[in-house]
Amino acid sequence: NGEKIMDRMKTFLKYSLWVILFFIFSEIIINVGLNSNYKELERKDNLSQVVIYQAEATKVNGRIRGIIDNSDNKLNGKYIEVDLYSKRNVFLGKKYFEVQTTSEDKATIPFEMLFKLEDVKYYETKIVDEKDPAGELELLPKEWTKPEIIFATALTFLIFWG
Repeated sequence: NGEKIMDRMKTFLKYSLWVILFFIFSEIIINVGLNSNYKELERKDNLSQVVIYQAEATKVNGRIRGIIDNSDNKLNGKYIEVDLYSKRNVFLGKKYFEVQTTSEDKATIPFEMLFKLEDVKYYETKIVDEKDPAGELELLPKEWTKPEIIFATALTFLIFWG
């Protein structure tokens, strides 16, 4: 009887190990596959208050992440406008990020813009006083973090197999 329990524990341990290894392998493959589709976007301005550390797009969507330097608080209430263009200089659309700081000690503001457009090759940033709704792109939800993905997967698993 004790041997059967030990055999079952070994079998359970083997299956658990296989599930963990499959999860790690799939995470690596998914991250490599998704991130290899992104190509770097070219920037066509030299706005010193906006530092972009990630600007890339696939065939159908993209993301721009950066930091706004608002150390002199002159940008409060203004907008960062990001214009997106194709390789033939065709204007594809624009997105806005409102600059608002709640306290004066926050000199840098992180921002993220996700867009859904085809064939974006470069972008240009501007500081504007108000939004111009003509040509503005629809808002997309933010990208999920790993804990959010794991939670959604676990919840889905519980719903369908629980």
